[in-house]
Amino acid sequence: MVNLRAEWNATSLPSAVVPSAIGPELATEARARLERADYTRYALLDRGNYDEVKSPREPELIAALAGIAKAVTGRSLEVAEVRALRLLPGDYVLVRHDRVHEGRPVELVLDLSAQSIPDAEVHYRHRGQVFFVFPSTPGALALVERGPTVMSNHTYVSKLHAGASVVRLIILLHERP
Repeated sequence: MVNLRAEWNATSLPSAVVPSAIGPELATEARARLERADYTRYALLDRGNYDEVKSPREPELIAALAGIAKAVTGRSLEVAEVRALRLLPGDYVLVRHDRVHEGRPVELVLDLSAQSIPDAEVHYRHRGQVFFVFPSTPGALALVERGPTVMSNHTYVSKLHAGASVVRLIILLHERP
């Protein structure tokens, strides 16, 4: 975690990746639980096309990931929001669907996908310019400090990848008062 903390602190737009935050077995179990939680389809073409589970019940996993975030950032953080996204071929989430965050919350994105999907990335932008790209990497965890000038989007999953399924657990952490 020492190297990750240095990476986090090395820029005015903090971000880092934990390459193997969870193993394939834990990811498979979490994906199965999310499937049982029933995804809701979101389809507003000028904003995004994806499946979502709001407030998934993954207390142990969420607590463990929040612990990693605290160690990497050196900040006292608490969970503010949790959701899971599933992107299938033809799905995406545009920047215009993202929302502005006040303060300096930390967003975690855990890739729970069964396999890596080419070009299925999360882009983080500062004032419109991409500064951090999180590719589809099963088991990896991205940490990005959000704020009023940082927005994100999930890139288009090509229809050429028949049967592809990109599953991401997204956690927003706020500074503990």
